[in-house]
Amino acid sequence: MSKTKAAYTLVETTAGLEKFAKDVEGVSWMAFDTEFIGEKRYYTLLCLIQVQCDTGNYLIDPIKIDDLSAFLRLIEDPTICKITHAGDNDYRLLHMLYGTVPKNIFDTQVAAGFIGYRYPMSFGKLLEAEIGLRLGKAFAVTDWEQRPMKDSQIKYALEDVLYLKELYDKMTDKLNATGRLSWVNEECDQMTDPDYYYRDPHHEALNSRLLQSSRTKERVFLLRLYEWRRSEAEAKNYSKEMILPSKIIGALTKSVRSGREALTDNRRLPGRTIKRHADLFLKLYAAEPTEEELETLKRVPHYKREDEDDDLLLEFLYLLMKYRCNEEEVSHQLVMPRSAIKKMKNDEKVRKQILGSGWRRELLGEQFIDWLRHFNKLRINIEGGDIKLKMME
Repeated sequence: MSKTKAAYTLVETTAGLEKFAKDVEGVSWMAFDTEFIGEKRYYTLLCLIQVQCDTGNYLIDPIKIDDLSAFLRLIEDPTICKITHAGDNDYRLLHMLYGTVPKNIFDTQVAAGFIGYRYPMSFGKLLEAEIGLRLGKAFAVTDWEQRPMKDSQIKYALEDVLYLKELYDKMTDKLNATGRLSWVNEECDQMTDPDYYYRDPHHEALNSRLLQSSRTKERVFLLRLYEWRRSEAEAKNYSKEMILPSKIIGALTKSVRSGREALTDNRRLPGRTIKRHADLFLKLYAAEPTEEELETLKRVPHYKREDEDDDLLLEFLYLLMKYRCNEEEVSHQLVMPRSAIKKMKNDEKVRKQILGSGWRRELLGEQFIDWLRHFNKLRINIEGGDIKLKMME
């Protein structure tokens, strides 16, 4: 690891950002990363944008610059290849804050999964394996909001982009040799679709194990409670945990059905929280469910225990997929997380990702994708020493 800091241009005014945009006009690639703070906030604070391209290295200060349009136009420019590592986080943040949808992207973490590495793999480990460089990570958690930034912070921030183009070149050579560059492009292209960034406002509630195991009245209460917590956090720009800690939601749900006294006497519930919000909690519990709420609850995943057979089938399909991936040196975590097949029943986004993926079809074969598509009709048939998958009529 070099002890010297790379040369860079600090961009901390709107005029400076416009000059940066003019300087980089016509570049064919741009490596970038961001530093941000999400703790104790509802809205993540974007603190720094690091950029490298043919014209040099740049640090853009979004704390001092109100209008980032000149930079965002580059992210949306389809003629510029954006090179990132774990860029999903950066693109989600830019979309949440500014509505930006990127075009023409290449992510080295995604690409690593197609050339024999585990997914997800850290930038440091990938850099060491591919280029032989070891980076320090002492500033992975630091106060990026402070100004002026320390030299050590700047050095750390720059190193997150300085080697991305070299990684890109090495990895695309390997991907071209195996014919898998198109697979990486297809997977990265998901992040260029506005639908990729949509988050169901009831996502947290619908994926809560507590809600899945509760009765209808408690489910309606939980739906309302999660929505109240989210809206309060948004209005105050606090984290949701600061509004209502997740660890007390179960105890709160069990007590609220028995009334005010049960809320007050439950030693697991903070007295200050109950004193301040008891009336609200009781009101959320008592109100009759609306038609919209009942419709939302129909989307709660149903995991029944007829699932003994289903669990066996899921495990069998997962092992077949994993075996195929090991043969082809593609990360099975990237191809299909263990929970993906079960989620496909209730999650349209997962279903689209798996069944609509051309590279997964090419890797796993038409028959495997067909098994996933008709999972409810699939059965394991064991005859003698033979194990077969059979599609029921």
